[in-house]
Amino acid sequence: MTAPRHPSAAQGVRSLPADWRDYLALMKPRVMTLVVFTAFAGYVAAPSGIHPVMAAIAIFALALGAGAAGALNMAYDSDIDATMRRTRKRPVPAGKVSRSDAYGMGLVGSGLAVILMALSANYIAAGLLAFSIFFYAVIYTMGLKRRTPQNIVIGGAAGAFPPMIGWAIATGGVSLEAVMLFAIIFLWTPPHSWALALYKSGDYAAAGVPMMPVVKGPARTRLEILIYSLVLVPFAALPVFTGLGGWVYAAAAFGGGALFLILAYRVFRSRAGEAGSAEEGDLYAVRSGDKAARDLFAYSIGYLALLFAALIAEHGLGAYMGVM
Repeated sequence: MTAPRHPSAAQGVRSLPADWRDYLALMKPRVMTLVVFTAFAGYVAAPSGIHPVMAAIAIFALALGAGAAGALNMAYDSDIDATMRRTRKRPVPAGKVSRSDAYGMGLVGSGLAVILMALSANYIAAGLLAFSIFFYAVIYTMGLKRRTPQNIVIGGAAGAFPPMIGWAIATGGVSLEAVMLFAIIFLWTPPHSWALALYKSGDYAAAGVPMMPVVKGPARTRLEILIYSLVLVPFAALPVFTGLGGWVYAAAAFGGGALFLILAYRVFRSRAGEAGSAEEGDLYAVRSGDKAARDLFAYSIGYLALLFAALIAEHGLGAYMGVM
């Protein structure tokens, strides 16, 4: 599927003056915040650690790498961003930052982040950071996003690396517990992203992005959301049975997971996505028939934050009381 190209995005023409906020927006600060949060949870949950100053530098390197990957994504996707109501005000399609500047910022930032990670932590963490940037910018953005409705399933691995990187910063390696944290985010990504895609499907169709609702239809997407949710919620409870999570985590996993399943079932029973497009407005503006999908999308962010906040509370703030 081929999306129309926006003139300024295609030619890299800067028509409006940019300021620091535009360059910050290139780094996708909301995504970057979640990356840092989950990475920090992985770090504090690990059985060892490094000097606090070095750890802070390493987490900063991870944030820089995530922001650099976001800039590369925005540079490459500026043509389709220009056609979508949700993204057309981003710095590149809006003409505030040229594509070449966005690419330059992404490439330089990526290099600096990996070097800083290697110097402050270890080569394993640096290698994982480099691979996660490559995965998001090349495998997902350039390879999968415009070619398959499974784009977000496979590409979700990019967003699942941070807690594993945090664990590697602390221990210099990767363990089963780190892989478990990776898998939680990996399984969480499809229902989270498809809930958004249901009520923004008109945008994705106009941009030529083969998201699940566009290719398989809203009914199939609602079923897929339910299936993934039924897998995610029990899997997210596994840290309780391995000793990684204690009573605080158990309350978050079981209580938060129950609400996640209720909302996923509401999406399954709804007609979300049938209208084909969301109302004009911000990320959460929807028609009445799409509210179930909007509610799941909004809650899913809080659910993931709750799980990793529980790990931080238990391992970082001394609230751990083992269940098993």
